[in-house]
Parts: sequence; C-alpha cells; structure tokens
Amino acid sequence: MTLLEAEFDHLQLDQHGPIAVLTINRPKALNALNGDTLSEIAQAVELIIDEAEIGAMIVTGSGERAFVAGADISELADLDSTFAGRELSLAGQDVMATVANLPFPTIAAINGFALGGGLELALACDVRVASPTAKLGLPEVGLGLIPGFGGTQRLPRLIGAGRALDLMLTGRQVGAQEALVMGLVNYVAEDVLSRSRELAQQMLKNAPMSLGLVKEAVRRGLDAPLDHALEIEADLFGMTVTTKDFKEGTRAFLEKRPASFQGE
Repeated sequence: MTLLEAEFDHLQLDQHGPIAVLTINRPKALNALNGDTLSEIAQAVELIIDEAEIGAMIVTGSGERAFVAGADISELADLDSTFAGRELSLAGQDVMATVANLPFPTIAAINGFALGGGLELALACDVRVASPTAKLGLPEVGLGLIPGFGGTQRLPRLIGAGRALDLMLTGRQVGAQEALVMGLVNYVAEDVLSRSRELAQQMLKNAPMSLGLVKEAVRRGLDAPLDHALEIEADLFGMTVTTKDFKEGTRAFLEKRPASFQGE
C-alpha cells in the first residue's frame, strides 16, 4: 500500500507535493485518541517515511472545534491494573516518538482544543501553529492521572520546568496568545493549515539532509551535558561538508542564485 492508496477509519492522509497532511478524523469525539487511532497514526507515519518525495508533515484535526481533545476517556476508564496503564502509556509514547524522530520537519496545525494526548501529539512535532481560539493544556490530574504520552518530559524541555509544572499541576487550559508568550506555540494564525503549509514550504527550500541533522543535533544534545552536545554538533557538522548539497549550497550562494538541493 502506498501513501496515496492508504485508507484509515480515524485518519485522513493527503499529499500536496512534498508535504504530507495527516488529519485526525473523529470529529464526533473531538478527534480524541483511542487505541485504534494511535495505531493508525503509527501506520500512516511509516507510509510517509517510505514516500521518497515527502519532505515535511503537517498534523491537524478535522473540523473547527478540536485538534485533538485528548485521549479517549471511555477507554481510559476501563484500565484496571498498573500493567495495563503502563502498557498504554508506553504505546502512546512510542507513537509520539515515531513522530518526533522523523528525519524531516513536522508542524502541528492546532485548530481548537489540544488537550492531554492532543497536546502531547503537538509537542512531538517540531513547530506548532495555533488558531486564535485554540485551547491547550494537560488536564490529566483532574482525572486522577498524569500525562502519559510524553507530556511530563517534552513540555518542561520546551517551556521550562516552572511553566510546565504550573500547567500540569493546575490542569488549566491556556489560550493561543498565552501559549505564544510562554513558547508553547510558535505562531498564531487565523488559517492554521495555510500558515503551516507556508512554513513547510519555507523549510523545504533548504537542504533536506541539513534539516534532518539539525533535528538530530537538537534531540541528542538536549539529553547531554553541553560539552558532549557540542561534540555531537561538530560530528554532524562534519558530515554535512561531505554532501553534494553542501557543495551546491555554497556554490549557489557565491553565484548569487537559488540552490537546487537533491538530498545527497
């Protein structure tokens, strides 16, 4: 099955040139993540990886009310053991890691509620664009839970421990402007999908290997002491100077023309 042939029960997967758009499509449930939806996200990402033409991915939700309103509470309510809870958390973390580790840019187009697992999905993306009416938060403590799909780890790394703990301990929702000020989202736009496509197109003007290596440097460096992180950067920088895209990029700059990158 190819990306263009893919059919899912809870997702819509579209390709616009080098940009894949993955839409969570459970509008009656405000696009909540159940087990089947998580599995389909993982399958869709694998198809996107296998499509050589794809250089960026946008994740959004169907309808105007929600990006993803959280995990499916009806499924969570059936959890009855530490083992079952742990397995669900690990499964969700694995899906988010699959998104986070993609070797090309990913953008969350947040068109409404991004709560719980929905915010965790947005946090797994590289850049977040929110509509003016978006609401974001990790309200799990109000259910007697904690964030389990990576939220307790990705949110502090993004906005700092103090702000992250404020959101997680109160369970409060923040609007788009407050999220922008605290660095939780990168942009606020009336048409989040259009703005996300513009950003993806801007990113895709650059060398594909460089985009992937920037992501790798940041991801690996965040978990390392500064001196080790700088070694990681130097190693990856060294890799770039052996590529054809480096030769093309520098030549194009000196010749005052747009570069034509081939991803090699």
